[in-house]
Amino acid sequence: MDDRSNNAPHVVVAVDDVLRICGWNRRAERVFGVGAAEAVGRPLGELVPVAGEPGAWAARLVADSEEPEVLRIARPDAELYLAAWWEVTRDDDGRVVGAALYGHDITAREREFRRRGVDSTMLAALLDNLEIVVCSIDKNSVFASQRGRALRTVGLSQDQFVGQNYFDLFGGTEAGESTRRAMNGEAQVAVPSEVYGVHWLSWGIPLQDPELSVITVSLNVTETKRNELELQAKLELIERQQQVIRELSTPIIEVWDGVLTLPIVGLIDTVRTAEIMDNLLQAVTSTRAKFAILDLTGVEVVDTGTASHLIGMIQAIRLLGAEGILTGIHPLIAQTIVSLGVDLSRVPVFGKLRDALTHCIARLGRSSRPRT
Repeated sequence: MDDRSNNAPHVVVAVDDVLRICGWNRRAERVFGVGAAEAVGRPLGELVPVAGEPGAWAARLVADSEEPEVLRIARPDAELYLAAWWEVTRDDDGRVVGAALYGHDITAREREFRRRGVDSTMLAALLDNLEIVVCSIDKNSVFASQRGRALRTVGLSQDQFVGQNYFDLFGGTEAGESTRRAMNGEAQVAVPSEVYGVHWLSWGIPLQDPELSVITVSLNVTETKRNELELQAKLELIERQQQVIRELSTPIIEVWDGVLTLPIVGLIDTVRTAEIMDNLLQAVTSTRAKFAILDLTGVEVVDTGTASHLIGMIQAIRLLGAEGILTGIHPLIAQTIVSLGVDLSRVPVFGKLRDALTHCIARLGRSSRPRT
């Protein structure tokens, strides 16, 4: 191999009539990672194997190539792509006595093409299968493209708005304002909007491109929004039902003129006790009651925090000018109150509601009929 071939900027490989290598230039050494001394004498198909084509070189090197062919070279250590062409040498009788293979290493280019092809395939799959719309908008705010399955959902066709000004159509929407900011270079978070009776989450993505300004991505979230509203309605219904249950479980009854009674049933915690206190104090104020009887017959146990709230409730009733009375205290509750060291000497305590009511009537100094 002469110096010109050896220093050529492309791969040059010379082979004899049985495809043994007899020339291997410096570019071939760099591309294939094999020195000339090691390459010469070895079969071409061994060092430069065409992927998936046994005997590929024997079939090719029978005539000069008309134009370069892109070949995938499947070496054990790496996969290469070679844009190759060749010249066949013949003797005076026309028999093939050798050939010269020329090639450019286009591995990086081919990998980029294939990556773009994969990206394009992935994008096409997303656009065809997900409820999204992807639009590109140029520097003049004009639609350059419009794609996505969600277009069909709202009765639009692909590229229907191409050539129209984006802000003439959607400038007054939340998504429009987001897109305007994106055109100014601001990356946007998801913005909810409602267009064509459909709920969307939209993003505006600024581009560094000589022609395009921004890409918008809009996801149809109508079903999610509907589920969210249904869940919210259910939660509100549950809250209303719980409120009714709380009111039914702690009814405030005016059993006598100026006498309220609050029978408490079931387990009570700090939250429920706070609600009971609020309702009872409001009832004492609105009815101008003189006595409020807390009947704990239906409560077997309370924690120390709840017991403190109950005592605080009695004290709050006293501040409103009424007298708080406890009845039906369970032994366990009594132990809890004692463990708190609370002084109940100023709080009337009765074993039964009847006794407490008799006390209240006597204090009122008159005998009135109980309300029915």
